[in-house]
Amino acid sequence: MVDCCSSPGLMPFEKALETMLAAITPITDIERITLTDSLGRVLSTDITSPINVPPHNNSAMDGYAFAQSSLANQTQLKLAGRSMAGQPYQGICGKGECIRIMTGAKIPDGCDTVEMQENCQVAGESVKFLVPRQLGDHVRYAGEDIGENQVVFTKGRRLSAIDIGVLASLGIQELTVFRKLNVALIATGDELKALGEPLGSGDIFESNSYALAAMLKNLNVNVINFGVIIDDETAIRQAFIQADKQADAVISSGGVSVGDADYTKLVLEQIGEIAFWKIAMKPGKPFAFGKLSNSVFFGLPGNPVSAMVTADLLAMPALMKLQNCHPAPPITLKAKTLTDLRKSPGRMDFQRGVLSYNNNGELIVESTGSQGSGILTSIASANCYIVLPAEQGRVPAFETVNIRLFERFFA
Repeated sequence: MVDCCSSPGLMPFEKALETMLAAITPITDIERITLTDSLGRVLSTDITSPINVPPHNNSAMDGYAFAQSSLANQTQLKLAGRSMAGQPYQGICGKGECIRIMTGAKIPDGCDTVEMQENCQVAGESVKFLVPRQLGDHVRYAGEDIGENQVVFTKGRRLSAIDIGVLASLGIQELTVFRKLNVALIATGDELKALGEPLGSGDIFESNSYALAAMLKNLNVNVINFGVIIDDETAIRQAFIQADKQADAVISSGGVSVGDADYTKLVLEQIGEIAFWKIAMKPGKPFAFGKLSNSVFFGLPGNPVSAMVTADLLAMPALMKLQNCHPAPPITLKAKTLTDLRKSPGRMDFQRGVLSYNNNGELIVESTGSQGSGILTSIASANCYIVLPAEQGRVPAFETVNIRLFERFFA
């Protein structure tokens, strides 16, 4: 039995993503910012290290530094001084001598090896070494982590908290990044009410713009929220015209289906160019992509789950390309399903699941239950998609399925 919502005219999910990414032209505007403001920003140039990290040979242990050759014919060395982190030993360690050293402290001149203090016995100024040591043991070498002039991060990298720590360790205070994207949000529907407004008969609270705005904050863009636009062709056209003037991308939710009051697609055809409409995916079939005069647009379905899934799987990758970011490929795994998975052939299905390990250490996944496009809790309780190919039918429990971990946008 074929999915009742499928048809030969639907564009396959992979083709839709490929077509959309090929149509995106990344921004080129750049700006100079401080390191403390760089979280989530996208590098516009490669970053090369101005120094070695570490800048000098240093000890990986608390113990004693010495020349390995000094222990060729003896096991005891004379203690000649101390080397502390930030307070290195200033002299030269001679043959038959050793230097008390702390973790991270500079290796004194004349030393090439370190022994941990647990393997030593100290009696006054004499240190006995209980275990033979190989040349270079417990020594961290200059440039071992990062070498001077080494490319550390490449253009297009989105900076994480760890990246910022790395850049700080290089002494970098400012860097050049691509400017932030401006993304406009438009929600359409007479039944949608803003938070705080009373609900009339048939009304619901508008939630898509709140979830989408939160997802976009994880992408570090400027969000321009146009709020709820009534199901009126003129009002929707005016909203899109204004959004196009202010934004690099416009994301709408609702109005791209085939209902009598679904004006979004009609307006987009009048003032822009639709590259495709309707995808062979579930949830999210009525997804539109195209271009306006100054921006690209993504027309998401109105149902909350469909809006979130298409935003995650389609709009977000496109926005990342628009902001010149080179994302890592999604993490995909295989797991055994513990629940029957209902599906009809026809569309690629992204069901929501909970991935975990069983007592044998095997990856297992369970459906979050009802997969209706209006049940937003099916995402809230999930940590992954169960990805079922278009031609796939029902999947019985204990079969192996493909899993795609949620991206950070749902965090």
